[in-house]
Amino acid sequence: MDALNYVKRGYHYLITHFLKLMLVLLVMAVLFKNVSLLTLNQLQLQLEYNLVGAISLITFTIFGSTVFFMSRPRSVYLVDYSCYLPPPNQKVTYQIFMNKSRLIQDFSESSLEFQRKILIRSGLGEETYLPESIHCVPPRPTMAAAREEAEQVIFGAIDNLFDNTKINPREIGVLVVNCSLFNPTPSLSAMIVNKYKLRGNIKSFNLGGMGCSAGVIAVDLASDMLQIHRNTFALVVSTENITQNWYFGNKRAMLIPNCLFRVGGSAVLLSNKPLDRKRSKYKLVHTVRTHKGSDEKAFNCVYQEQDECLKTGVSLSKDLMSIAGEALKTNITTLGPLVLPISEQILFFATFVAKRLFNAKKQKPYIPDFKLAFDHFCIHAGGRAVIDELEKSLKLSPRHVEASRMTLHRFGNTSSSSIWYELAYTEAKGRVRKGNRVWQIAFGSGFKCNSAVWVALRDVKPSVNNPWQHCIHRYPVKINL
Repeated sequence: MDALNYVKRGYHYLITHFLKLMLVLLVMAVLFKNVSLLTLNQLQLQLEYNLVGAISLITFTIFGSTVFFMSRPRSVYLVDYSCYLPPPNQKVTYQIFMNKSRLIQDFSESSLEFQRKILIRSGLGEETYLPESIHCVPPRPTMAAAREEAEQVIFGAIDNLFDNTKINPREIGVLVVNCSLFNPTPSLSAMIVNKYKLRGNIKSFNLGGMGCSAGVIAVDLASDMLQIHRNTFALVVSTENITQNWYFGNKRAMLIPNCLFRVGGSAVLLSNKPLDRKRSKYKLVHTVRTHKGSDEKAFNCVYQEQDECLKTGVSLSKDLMSIAGEALKTNITTLGPLVLPISEQILFFATFVAKRLFNAKKQKPYIPDFKLAFDHFCIHAGGRAVIDELEKSLKLSPRHVEASRMTLHRFGNTSSSSIWYELAYTEAKGRVRKGNRVWQIAFGSGFKCNSAVWVALRDVKPSVNNPWQHCIHRYPVKINL
């Protein structure tokens, strides 16, 4: 087996550096070939007779270079980011969760037992967080309580980000906020503008109803805006709101989110200023978005609705994992050619052609080795089944999915912000080195699968008030799968 691994490594190295090797051989051949070259005097004579041509060539070169540098995509840097850490009084153990559920008196005994089983199998630990409104007996699912939760999470993350980066809020030119289920008027983006007195001409966006993958969508939108507006910052805020979205009925497909979703949020500062490269953590390399909404099953697999008793909740379909698998295949088919070494692309193409030529229907398609393209994987901590499926499909090791499993255990499913808690975990472990590539991948209602690829610009240390700083020494913990 070891010999086979060495052969495979040798193959990948040879194919990856094939063009470089050929270039070296070509240069050597040119150097040793007996070719008559123009002498310096002959060259000077030629220039005298071709002055107009020389001037035209220089002009064309300058013009072409100017057009190239002006039109090429601007680099987008991740200066820093922050994840919200709720206060200790909002922690919810299994016992607290079940006791509160019993006191609510809206759940039948079978629903309580169902939630208990889901909670035990979920992969969540004993230190996740619920908002104060849900801790109350009876709960307070009011608009005021929902606003209070949103302010605590969003302002908490942004305050820490501003403290760490020392930027003036009025320098921010682009603001993108995403929260799927809570979209009041004025919007959450307007709430941020009001709180931090952001400038009047800021380009602000408020994304709603886009599910757990909206964090990548928000980054993609901010990146597009940074291609248009020069020398500015973009603030991306990702969160979800639980207060008004707790389900108080007995439909099992709608009880599952109660057991998985928890309080959390992130704030990310992006920049297109060349001078910010030195102080930034990462550079955005790719974003790939996949939407399967044209398929009815995919569209309906995560659906907000009312049950027969007119109680609102989010229903999760039994087809969710198979639909997520199809969305993943489509996404990595687009992402693969952008990130995989040429050696893996050749193997994939060869397998595809062989399958078509020999009509080998039973032959499994070749799954590219994404471990050759990425050093760290931030898989949306939507639930244990999501992480299990990607670990199996992409042939990842337990180490590759450690950040996702530990985030699910410590913080639960924090929706679109979970991929940032995972990156914070990797940084807290001191694993991110200069040149490392990070793959953030998330799934969301609609149905969507979105990816973001970052490259580390330096050895990355955890930022001040990293959400893991007080407990990282206890992780990883063993989880009963």
